[in-house]
Amino acid sequence: MMNSPIRILIHGATGRMGQALLRLASGRDDLQVVAAVSRGKPAQRVIDRLPYFALSELHGVPAFDVAIDFSLPAGLDAVLALCVERGVPLVSGTTGLAASQQLALDAAASRIPVLLAANFSLGVTVLGDLVERAATVLRAWDCDIVESHHKHKLDAPSGTALALGVRAEQGGAQPRYASLRAGDIVGEHTVQFTGPGERIELVHRATSRDVFAHGALHAAVWLAGREPGRYRLRDML
Repeated sequence: MMNSPIRILIHGATGRMGQALLRLASGRDDLQVVAAVSRGKPAQRVIDRLPYFALSELHGVPAFDVAIDFSLPAGLDAVLALCVERGVPLVSGTTGLAASQQLALDAAASRIPVLLAANFSLGVTVLGDLVERAATVLRAWDCDIVESHHKHKLDAPSGTALALGVRAEQGGAQPRYASLRAGDIVGEHTVQFTGPGERIELVHRATSRDVFAHGALHAAVWLAGREPGRYRLRDML
């Protein structure tokens, strides 16, 4: 653990998650946000003494200890390259990545710590363990994953649903997916196992986006100073 506050760069600062990260980080003594980066040119260069940068200006950001990325797949490559160049860890919650970007993260992990998670909720992390355990025991049962999010979310199924599906597959299940986009739903995931005459439902509901931001900030503190490698959120637990 570092004695002085860990210096954080937030990439995707004008998005829903970016705004939550900025707000929650400001109330922590162990963190200091030193730069906020967004895709386009910022309307204001400095807000509450925090400098804002466009993605095209990324190389001009001040020194930082960890980058937290909640952006779009198109924005990941630049921040990953900067982290490798400066030798600092990357925490990313960006979903919908191409296979080539996953390979780039693997390559970067030989030089820096990398933690990619589709969902930074600690509850969802535990849910994944429960899903794999259920799938291991209930091999002959149907497995369905139903997820609901706000109407502005672009990817479907969600990254979280796909990650839960991977855990189900590791247990021997063959999951099917259904997605709903409506209103301002923060995030709901149901993993249903159905057998003859009975059904099990494992459910997680997020009522505030803050749970994801808290998890990402906690991951940034945990990742700072670690050896290079590809980390998972459950490693932190």
